Amino acid sequence: MSTQEKFAEAYDKYADAIFRHCFIRVYDRELAKELMQESFMKAWKHYGETGEGDIENLRALLYKIATNLIIDHSRRPGSKKAASLEDLVEAGLEPGEDHSKQMKDQLDAKEALKSLDLLKEEYREVLTLHYLQDLPLNQTAEILGISPNLVSVRLNRAMKELRKHFKHHERT
Repeated sequence: MSTQEKFAEAYDKYADAIFRHCFIRVYDRELAKELMQESFMKAWKHYGETGEGDIENLRALLYKIATNLIIDHSRRPGSKKAASLEDLVEAGLEPGEDHSKQMKDQLDAKEALKSLDLLKEEYREVLTLHYLQDLPLNQTAEILGISPNLVSVRLNRAMKELRKHFKHHERT
């Protein structure tokens, strides 16, 4: 199998997961799509520069590139964007229909995602990769450049912080 065929196969296999990883972090469908595509472009460039034997885990490389692109984007001035009516319609909300259950579900999901924003970046990263992207500890560790043991420690601490937040939120 040629390098191009392997890379095309990887795109088919990982594009949706990388998109979801980006979307969870930036809350913007178009931006998430751009970041996902840029991740693959950078991985392709890296793949071409190093040769196929030097990349042991393309999936981990893609997540690492995407995470770095997300961080770079978040550091730019004016990177936060408010949702517009057009965005809501694109997401499936039709004006004039009763969407109370759908809106409640979306608000609950947004509240959970906002809770992630309250965590330290290092906790948010491990939760997102391990639980939302369903990556095993060793791949999460490889992506973040830390040991699997440190991933476990951060997961435990992150869950403790989330529980504390939700207990406080329930009392108020």
